[in-house]
Amino acid sequence: MSRLFGIIRDLKSWFWTSLGKQESGNGEWSPQKMAAVARAFFFFPALHCLRLFNSNRTIRSSQRFNLLSFSTMASSQTSVPCLVKTVELQGCEAVEVVAAPGISEVDFSNAVESSLFKQWLKNMQSEKGVLTDGSLKLRQVHIQGVDMFGKRVGFLKFKADIIDRETGSKIPGIVFARGPAVAILILLESGGKLYAVLTEQVRVPVGKFVLELPAGMLDDDKGDFVGTAVREVEEETGLKLKLEDMINLTSFLDENNGVFPSPGGCDEDLKFFLYRKKVDEETLKNLQGKETGLRDHGELIKVHVAPYDSLWRSTSDAKVLCAIALYEMAKKNGLLS
Repeated sequence: MSRLFGIIRDLKSWFWTSLGKQESGNGEWSPQKMAAVARAFFFFPALHCLRLFNSNRTIRSSQRFNLLSFSTMASSQTSVPCLVKTVELQGCEAVEVVAAPGISEVDFSNAVESSLFKQWLKNMQSEKGVLTDGSLKLRQVHIQGVDMFGKRVGFLKFKADIIDRETGSKIPGIVFARGPAVAILILLESGGKLYAVLTEQVRVPVGKFVLELPAGMLDDDKGDFVGTAVREVEEETGLKLKLEDMINLTSFLDENNGVFPSPGGCDEDLKFFLYRKKVDEETLKNLQGKETGLRDHGELIKVHVAPYDSLWRSTSDAKVLCAIALYEMAKKNGLLS
């Protein structure tokens, strides 16, 4: 641009010099006439050329910007493929499962093939499932998060688009899937008094140390609740229990499905077991304050022994309160002695 203005300036100087020479030769050029001629033959055409130059440069710049924008949009649309899989449902319409941005192909495949997701679909189509009577439609599932525990899916977060066919409105469907788990009420009798064994653990989601029942998730898809209960007790308290001494408290319920602590957002179903035994005072002393847990897995556990008669107000753990209710109602109805 500066070079163009320099050329115009030089041409203008040359033109005025030429006009000056003509005036000195014949005396017929007045200053007003010279200015008029300069504007007519030089200044206005030069200004017009300058405007054309700027206009063309703006158009070319706009074209380059539009081309760059289009290339960026095309690149962003093609660089992240959309992971989609269609899942057939028995007696219902097939559902489309879609991966949210950031979910890898491996995680997406693990999620769709996981026992957590398959069990959720099975529940949806069960006798009392939400899709059974046909009033609701599962339109799409969005996989949003996958946490692997070794080679298996431990936690799975997804959103289900479920529509009421009559009204067309959406049903809330955000799911945190973690699957089945067990909790064990351990009652030890000593000196004519009854005591419960609890564990104190770090619970990051609530930001507190929580006093609770020994509990744990199933480590596989075999559904070995009793075996899992026995292993969890040994890992968290050091007590070695026998399978035949375990009593399934949830088996007393009319629907032997376990207990859902938070069905509005989580699929977890808990089975409660009872273990009772007479012990000496030394056993209770050895348990109190004992530090246990799988430290290499981040388990920082401390064992507590609490009187059973005040257990219901010793902690806000839902597992403790639910176990007490099941135990007391089973005794009241003659199911336990």
